[in-house]
Amino acid sequence: MKKTAKEIADLVRGELRGDDEKVLQSVASLKNAGPHDLAYADERFHAEVLKGNGGCVIVSSGNFPNRTVISVTHPKLAFARAAHVLMAVENEARAIHPTAVIAPAASIGTNVKIGPFAVIERGAAIGNDSIIEAGCYIGLNSRVGAGSLIYPHVVIYHDVQIGNRVIIHAGAVIGADGFGFVRDQKEYVKFPQSGRVIVEDDVEIGANTCIDRGSLETTVIRNGVKLDNLIQIAHNVEIGENTVIAAQTGISGSCRIGPESVIGGQVGMGEQASLDRGTIIGGQGGVLKGKRVKGGEVLFGTPVRPLKDFLSEQAHLARLPQIYEEFRKFRKEWEDSKKKPLNKDI
Repeated sequence: MKKTAKEIADLVRGELRGDDEKVLQSVASLKNAGPHDLAYADERFHAEVLKGNGGCVIVSSGNFPNRTVISVTHPKLAFARAAHVLMAVENEARAIHPTAVIAPAASIGTNVKIGPFAVIERGAAIGNDSIIEAGCYIGLNSRVGAGSLIYPHVVIYHDVQIGNRVIIHAGAVIGADGFGFVRDQKEYVKFPQSGRVIVEDDVEIGANTCIDRGSLETTVIRNGVKLDNLIQIAHNVEIGENTVIAAQTGISGSCRIGPESVIGGQVGMGEQASLDRGTIIGGQGGVLKGKRVKGGEVLFGTPVRPLKDFLSEQAHLARLPQIYEEFRKFRKEWEDSKKKPLNKDI
């Protein structure tokens, strides 16, 4: 979508200097930006602004003669907001592909696109302005809210509620049975997985991420949550508003994650663990079963502990070979001293 530099400056509430009629139609990095691209530069890259060819650059401050720039407090944030507008598709043709299979009792809103070989089951509802791409499956009585984007080959099981403006990337599975079994003397008996999944508004779910339905309750992903690729979320989990979780994290059943939390990649959480609001866990951290973790500081390691403690422990571990050699030397000297004959004159 084409916009002038002035329109972008108004959008991000920035101060424009330069050509206010400069036409912008895409976004790019500072290094690769062309004459109709918008870029941004943190302070450490300000020297590169004058060298580049970008049509307009969002900066925090500075003097850039003969360049079109927009000054804001947070350039990266402003750039992200502007990118949503510039990358939007104008007047996209929305239609239902003839190979899509839609049950007569399904409800399809206005201005909806449904791609080739998608399946919409009985009682399912697709909200206005949503896009269901090729090969998706929307199960019995499930709902996709307005303005949502479901990429190819997403599977949404029965009785799942997807909110408004949700993005689900390819291969994600929402609403599969949780991993619940009861052991008798000879075998495992499957425990009922009859709950639901609720994904609230403005959530983004990465490729091949799996969110299991509740066993007897509901798995809930609150407003604004952002999930990376390849995340496993088990039954009865609740993830609080505006939490972000990186790839390959596994969250066991009945865990609770407080709002505004940040979880790094490959973190593991044991069942029924809970994180307070604003908890931050670094990559490969581990939260033990039933543990409650307080928010307000950065945590690392398994079990998770404050970063300063984790770094101190790592520093001590790194010195273990040296300490061991010193100990061996001391022990040898001590053993050698015992072998020496006593001085009888003493």
